[in-house]
Order: sequence, then structure tokens, then C-alpha cells
Amino acid sequence: MPCSMTCQLVNIFYRLGRFSNHALPPQNEPANALRTMPFFLLRLKKYIFWHLIALFAVAKPLHSQQLPHPDSVEMLLTNIAIQIECTQAINNMYNFKFGQAESIFQWLRRTYPHHPLPYFLMGLSQWWKIMPNPDNTRYDERFLAYMDSAIDRAEKIFDKGKPKQKIEAAFFLAAAWGFKGRLYSDRRQWAKATLAGKRAIHYMEYASDKNDLSPELLFGDGLYNYYSIWVPENYPMLKPVLWFFKKGDKALGIKQLEQVVADAFYAKTEAMNFLMRIYSDENMPEKAFETAKYLHKTFPDNPYFHRYYARLLYQYGQFYELESVAKSILEKIDSGMPGYEEVSGRYASFYLAHLYRVGYRDAEKAKYYYQRTVEFSEKIQAYDAGYYLFALSELAQMAHGEKNILLAKQYYEKIVQHADKDHPTYKEAKEYLKKHRKVK
Repeated sequence: MPCSMTCQLVNIFYRLGRFSNHALPPQNEPANALRTMPFFLLRLKKYIFWHLIALFAVAKPLHSQQLPHPDSVEMLLTNIAIQIECTQAINNMYNFKFGQAESIFQWLRRTYPHHPLPYFLMGLSQWWKIMPNPDNTRYDERFLAYMDSAIDRAEKIFDKGKPKQKIEAAFFLAAAWGFKGRLYSDRRQWAKATLAGKRAIHYMEYASDKNDLSPELLFGDGLYNYYSIWVPENYPMLKPVLWFFKKGDKALGIKQLEQVVADAFYAKTEAMNFLMRIYSDENMPEKAFETAKYLHKTFPDNPYFHRYYARLLYQYGQFYELESVAKSILEKIDSGMPGYEEVSGRYASFYLAHLYRVGYRDAEKAKYYYQRTVEFSEKIQAYDAGYYLFALSELAQMAHGEKNILLAKQYYEKIVQHADKDHPTYKEAKEYLKKHRKVK
């Protein structure tokens, strides 16, 4: 309700209270009360009628009120007080305490309804609900709605704001379009992803070299410099898309992202998330491991960071710590903690199965975790994933070792049904089924 409407209502009820105190007859004069009541009701009816007419003449619906001029919208990107208010909320978001985080983001939205920051943060919160399983479309609509709201408000500031405001707006426009592009890419909506990417780059280039306003602005530069080289190296078919853009620099991109981690507030954790994967791709195992360990220890209930840390423990042979980390993932899945679901379970189960088969030589526990790997995979229909196919292969070999040929064949038949013909488990399965085709 607009402030003017609220004030008018308070004023009316205050005056009605005064009016009734003077107009109503004393309780010890019942006869006078009966005579004066109709006159009082008539006056009261007219009083309410004309005040309501005045009220609705003055009060306009919220959507029809004049919005503030964009150059009067307060800058928030560099506002230290807002950063202090948001610190715990952002930490809660990355630690999957979304209710606690979003209560602060909604407060920001009520306090600064015309600024893109609260809408962007609400959109980012939806994004992290998607992160544990990119195939989950449950949060897509809300994510896109919040990012569109951030874009709408940022565009108004970018078009008519003051120079520094335009730079701040460009940051939110680049970031919001960039996240939309990532979602469209995950959904294989290539045309939308390309358009979103072009718009993100447009605003990123506008804010480029203006990071004296805020270190947050380096985030887009760092990503562009690295991935504009990484993408054509790994996906040659996409080279033509990048012909019309300036050439990047992978080393510079990594350096810029590291500076964002050191100096930025809002983009710090996002930059660390990208660096964790970049260090792995660039064969920097120590940096990748330390970054993953920091993220997991800082946000222990974030399933994405949790399983990535487990993955690096497995990759680097840190089996002693891997056991407790992987078991923790399964315990959180079994207890229904937010974001812990089948994708993380598939990873953790496979790592534990391998650990018990190779490290501890415990066939029964290895079998148990391979079976959980298969169950998690089938629940999300991840039939072509390596974890699923290799788990089936291991279970088939175990069944064969136990002289259970029929069970082994069942496992191998699943491999033949789902594996590509060039997958190593496919040839193994075909040969076994051919050799034991008479066993029924």
C-alpha cells in the first residue's frame, strides 16, 4: 500500500475516533441516545463517504506511480554497509541455507526496489538450487524471472544513469545475461544461449578497464579472456562464433579471476568456483585441490563443492580422507539435506566402491556401493554415464566370480542396452554374453 494511502487511513480512523467520542451520547442518557443516533449515523456515513472519495482521488495504484529517475537510484555495488548486511546471507546461499539467505535478499528488494542487485541475488540463489543437478528444470522459470527483473532495472539505469551508475549497471547486465546464457546452454537452447552470450559480452566490454570503480568488474574480463581461448581449443566447431570478438588471453584471465578472489565481494565465490575447474583443466593440481578444499570447508553443506572435493581426492589418490568425505555425502542424501541427491550419490558411491575394492579388498562393501551407484544412476536415468557402466561391469565380474552367471548376464545386458559401441564396457559385455549365451 502506498505511503499516502496509509497516512490517509490512519488520519481517517483517528478523526473517526474523535468524532465518535463527541457525538455519542453519555451512557447515563439512554433516551437522548435513541433520539440522537440516526443523526449520528447520517453524519458518520457522510464523513466516511467524502473521506473515501478524497482518499481514492489522491492515492494511485502502485504500478501507476511515477518511478524515480534512474540517476537517483543509489549505487549498491560499492556500498560497504550493504556488503556487511549481505555477508551472512551470501554465505548462507552458498551453504544451501536458502531460506535464511533469501529473507535478506527480499529485504534488499523491499528497500531498493529499483536497483538490480536484490533481483540478481535472488536469481543467483535459484541458480545454486540448479547447480547440483543441471538437468533439474524445477527452478528455471523463477531463475529467469529474477534475472529478467535485474536486467530490466539495470537497463533503465544504463540508459539514463550517471557515468558511474552506467558502469555498475553494465556489471549486472553482463552478469545476468551471462547466467541466462549458461542456463540456455545447459538446456541446449543454442540460439538463446548465443544471443545471451553476445549481450553479456557487449556489456562486459563497456565495463572493461573500469575496474577502478569495483573489483567485481574484473570477473567478466577474467572469464572472457580465459574462455574465449578455451572454447575454440576444446570445441573447434564454435570458432566461427568468436571471430567477431577480440582475442582473449588465458593466462591473463586466470590472473584476473585470482584478483577477483582477492579483492571482490559479490563475485569472490563464483570466481573461486571457476578457478577450481580451470586449475584442473590447466594441470595445476595443487591449486585445484586447495581451492576445492577451501570451498568445501567454508561451505560444508554445498553439495556441488562437496562432491568436487571428493572427486579431486579420488583423482589424486587421497583415499584416507576420501572415505569420510564420500560417506558424508551419502549421509546427507539419506537425511534429505537440500541439494544432496542422485548425482552426488552416484559420484560418492562409485568412489567408495573403488576404495573398498582396490584399497581395502572388501568385496562385500565394494558390491554394496557399486549397487548404490547403479541405483542412483537409474533413478535419474543417467544410463550413458561412465560411473553407471563401470559399476555394472564390476558387479558383473563379481557375480561371475560367485558363479552366478545369470546375474552377471543381467548386468552385461544393461551395458549392451545403454553403452555406446565404442565404450570399453560394451565390447566386454558383448563378448561375455556371446560366450555364455546358452546359460539360462
